[in-house]
This record gives sequence, C-alpha cells and structure tokens, in this order.
Amino acid sequence: MNPTRRTVLIAGAAAALLPTPALAVPRPKAAATPPYASYWYPDSFPSGSPGAGITWRSLKAWRAADDADLAFNAASVPLAARFTPTPANATARSGQARIQSLVSFGPTSSNPSQGSATADYYALTHWAYLDELVFWGGSSGEGLILAPNAPIVDAAHRHGVPVLGNIFLPPTAYGGQLQWTRDLVQKDSSGHYPLAAQLVAVAAAYGFDGWFVNAETGGGNTALGTAMLGFVKELKALAAAKGQRVTWYDAMTVNGTVSWQGALNSQNQAFFQAADDMFVDFRWSAATLASSGTKAAQLGRSRYELWAGVDVESNGSGSSVNWDAIVPTGKAHITSIGFYRPEWTRNHLPAGQRTPEDFHAADDRFWSGRSLDPARPDASDPWRAPAVSVADRSTVSSVPFASVFNTGHGLRWYEDGAVTSDAAWNHLGLQDRLPSRRWVVRTAGQRPAVSFDFADAWRGGSSVLVAGEPDQPVVVDLYATRLPVGVDTVVELTHRTDAGSVNVELAVATAEPSGAGATPPYTYLPVNSVNTWQTSTVRLSGLSGTIHALGVRLTAPDGGAVRWRLGGLAVRDTAPAPAAPSDLRITAASGGDLRFAWSAAPGPVNEVMASATRHYELHRLLPDGTRRFLGGTCQRAYFVAGLQPAPGETAARFEVRSVGELYNASTPVTVTHTW
Repeated sequence: MNPTRRTVLIAGAAAALLPTPALAVPRPKAAATPPYASYWYPDSFPSGSPGAGITWRSLKAWRAADDADLAFNAASVPLAARFTPTPANATARSGQARIQSLVSFGPTSSNPSQGSATADYYALTHWAYLDELVFWGGSSGEGLILAPNAPIVDAAHRHGVPVLGNIFLPPTAYGGQLQWTRDLVQKDSSGHYPLAAQLVAVAAAYGFDGWFVNAETGGGNTALGTAMLGFVKELKALAAAKGQRVTWYDAMTVNGTVSWQGALNSQNQAFFQAADDMFVDFRWSAATLASSGTKAAQLGRSRYELWAGVDVESNGSGSSVNWDAIVPTGKAHITSIGFYRPEWTRNHLPAGQRTPEDFHAADDRFWSGRSLDPARPDASDPWRAPAVSVADRSTVSSVPFASVFNTGHGLRWYEDGAVTSDAAWNHLGLQDRLPSRRWVVRTAGQRPAVSFDFADAWRGGSSVLVAGEPDQPVVVDLYATRLPVGVDTVVELTHRTDAGSVNVELAVATAEPSGAGATPPYTYLPVNSVNTWQTSTVRLSGLSGTIHALGVRLTAPDGGAVRWRLGGLAVRDTAPAPAAPSDLRITAASGGDLRFAWSAAPGPVNEVMASATRHYELHRLLPDGTRRFLGGTCQRAYFVAGLQPAPGETAARFEVRSVGELYNASTPVTVTHTW
C-alpha cells in the first residue's frame, strides 16, 4: 500500500462587540512557526538531505519535554463510551462484522496540526459505523511513523472511535530500506525493545489509541521475523497497560519475508496472536476468509478481529466487492471489513470544485447506500453500504447534550446566525456529534431531501436543510440517545423556515422501537414556527424515564415547496456558563504569525457553578469594535498566520473564551500584541 501526498488557519470577518480590557505582554523573542503533525523514522535516516518542508526526526531520540509542538498535537477529548440502539433496518447486525478505515487525511510532512483555511477536506462524519480509524501515511523520503492530528482524534473520540498511528515500513519499490525494520526491532542491553516503549509513550502523550504495524520491506530472514514478533509482543503488552491497542497488517510472515497471505494462516497467525487484530491483505477469496474465520475461532479469538481489506481508493462506492464473502445476508458475517482509503469520497471530485455539499453527497452514498436512507436500503444496490450490514452506535448518553450540526469544515464561520469569519476552514476537533442515520425520513407521501447545508448556519459552518414538497407529515430521525429525563429537562431547537409554511413538532421517544427497522414510539410536542433564527424551548411534560430517540415532524399545511433549516439542538436540565481559561499569552511571533497559549479552564466545580469546556475560541478585537473569529481548538495552544495591523493600530487585541457543551461561552481572557 502506497500512501499519497497532499498539502493543505482560520481567519475572519465581522460581528460587533465592545472591546474588553487586555493584558499586555512583552514581545516574544521566539519565531512563530506553523505546527504540523509529527512523523519519525525509527532511528537512522536516508542518505542525503531532506526535501523542502521536511524534517527528519528519530523516534528513538524523541522526548515529550523537547517536543515544541506537543501542545498543538495532543488530543484532549477522551474516548467516549458507545451503545447500540435497535438497528435502523432488518439487515444491519450488532456483534458481528465491524469496520476499520485506513485514511490519509493529508501529507506526511507539512500536515497542519489544527486545520487549515479550506473547506476541501475529508471531514468524515459517519463515525457510527466505524470501530477503528488508522491515520494512514508515511513515505521513505519524509518519515515512516505517523502520529494522528489532534482534531481527528478529538472528533473520533467524541463518537467513541479509537484512532491508531501508523508504522509504515515501505516496500523496496517505494524506497523502503531493511535497515529501518532492523532499527524498529532493535534491542537494548536488557533484551527489551526500546522503540516499543517509545511508541507507547508517544501515543500516551498525544492522546491517541495505539498503532497499526505495516512491515512491507522485503529481504528479511527468520531472525528478523523472530525479532519482529518479539517486538510486537512487547508493544502489545506495554500498550495494553496504557489502554492502547495494536493492529498487525498481513505482510511480513514469521520467516521475515514479505508475502501477503490474504488469509489468517500459519505464516502470520503468530503476529495475529501477538496483536489485537489483523488487516487481511486484499488477496483474500471467499475460501480464504472462511478458513481465516475458522482458524481465528480455533485460536480462541473472534473472527471479527480480522479486517478483510477492501480497496476503495480508486472507485469508492463503485468498487466491485464480493460482499457475500465478508458480510453475507443470509448467515452470520464471516469477518470484519477493512476499508483502504475511503477518502475517495473527496478525492474523486474534480480538484478546485470539491464543495462540501458534493463531498457529503458522495460520502452519504458510500456509507448509507443508494437509497440515502438507512431505514430503507436499496436491495438492488451493488454497493453494500455499511449501513446495510453493520448496526450504528451512538455516544449520546448524558445531559447536557447539544449539537449545532457542525461537520468540521465550512465556507465561513457563524455565531448566533451571524458571520464572524468569511474564510473557508476545516478543523475536525470542532465537529459535533452528528446524526448517525443519514437520513432516515418517515412519510407516507413525497420524501423531501435532507442534507447538511453550508450556505447558512446558526453556529459553526453548517446546518441541516429539509427541502421539498411534502404532501404528508414528514418525520426526520435525528439522534439515537440514552438521555435521562428529569423534572427540569428541556429540549431546545434552533430553527428557521426559509420558504413556504411549516408546522414543526419535536419527536421524542422514551422507549426503543418494537424491532429492527421499526419507527421509534414518538410523542410529538408542538414547536413555534418561525421565519428567522429562533431557539424554541420545549418542556417534556408528561414524559419520564430515558429519551431513546429524538427527531422532528414537519407538516406543510399550505402545500407547495418548503425549505426548513435546523441550526441547533440541545437537551439540558440547567445551562451553567463554563469557567474561563487563564494566562493567555503569545509564546512566539514572526510579523503577523503568532503562537498563542493559555491555561485550561477548570472542570466542573458543581452543577451550578461551572460546566466542562468543549473547546476554546480565539477572536481578534478590531479598533472599530468588531470581533473577528480567528479559530477554535480543543487544545490549549493555537497558531495564526498572516495577521496585519488595522489602519492606525499599534497593538492587536485578542481574546480566548471557553465554550461549553451547550455552546455557551465563558468570559474572555485577553492579551495584546504590539506591532
């Protein structure tokens, strides 16, 4: 497998707010350089010198205390617990096949740590079907060991998905050198593998969940195979002690040679036994997958710890796959699924014309199937989408819960319906927990189109748009949940009718559907219809227990075309403001390039005084009193490039706020920078 390369700050525009007092700090002496995702060689480097923009680093020499970009790269969102609601259709199963994705989100080198100024990004949103994400990449000229970007880990963790870094020892055809494999599995004087400990330390410091080991450099022998097996065993033992995991790729065999088996067999079962699971190379057949599942059971392992590789890099949802060899419809699933490069849903679009809408249309087609409705899959679709076979999962199980349907990229940035930055952007760490079943629409009449829309939003970069000519009531399922209902629990909808006449009702189910594919037992509560952005608060009168599903029912009393937009949804008992961060400072500056850092807001003191911080937002206060969004992050450091003094401005003024789970903001902490 050969990773491809791609290179990709959020800047702003306007919303009025009076400036606040600022703390002046001395001009920092250090130069402000952009932070990038980290990558290393095991120990030794290639001959010659690195190319432009590439830094050669040794994993063996890495120390967290010396990592200048660690504050930008360390994820902060813990891995959320998941539950499995009643499946949306009768064919999706829980407890059988799972899905792993190997995704290249960007280049190995110069891959921004905290998003960038473009909406053209693989903003993965169908986390509900994933069980493991691999941050794929690496190249012989840049580095072989990749730590995932913090925004990707934070988004995945919100949805309960672990993320693995990648160890790519390339085939010799791609510049692989056997010395790098030997470097990885070197022993110290005590007989241990020092780089195994380093890998576990990196994952712990960066906040991700383990490693994908892909040893494809040929030329090895039995001694090297034995050393690799010892290395993987020690890596797994150390990783398990830290709650991390290890996936092995079916390439190197026990005799040290590279020979892709396309199966679990005697040539690789020792590596499978040493790891948590194994990616089975694309050379599999129906017979080899069947025998692999049988062998896994004989070894006392689950057959679903085998990911059958499905290469979708070139054709995506147009790929021809023998689905019955993996996830047959009439009997138990054979193995799990390992997608290689599902970011095809972005990459196949014409360069320069990759709109967010086109990307999400292709991505929904990939994950939900041709019907674009997980509750009514198209049985004639040759692409057996994950929603057809695999039950979705959810992490929406505690109050407060809120979503502004932010997908993690956009054409501009909105706050309370107003544009506060007109720059395109991406940052997956700002992504919401999103509806997992896109889009389940229940109606006896004409089905309207439902999509993420980027032309307007209440907050972030997107909203949900329902558009069509419904001639019967339409129910749109939004979230499968396990939210407790208390005496003070309310649901808030922020919405707007753009065209036509729409009556809106909140759909709340306090029990599971009667069976797979059945409609949740909704109770419908009236919501005021509005033509401008408005937040409607709905009391759950007469309801108790646990909310199992949330949706909306829309009726067009006057008929004709309607456009209705949902900008936010929240379930809460109270709405305490989050605590403010502290000690905002500029740690490095080069002209208009600045590195910011601050101290974390304290966690909850009690339910009345404070609530947890979801993320932080950085704004600039301009001399005319306008407030410009510069960026947001879950980390406690942020880099901004290309700032310029406003006319007559001698010092720029900045503020950082904590943003809580309900998107309410703290008081700001401020700082100035003298030009």
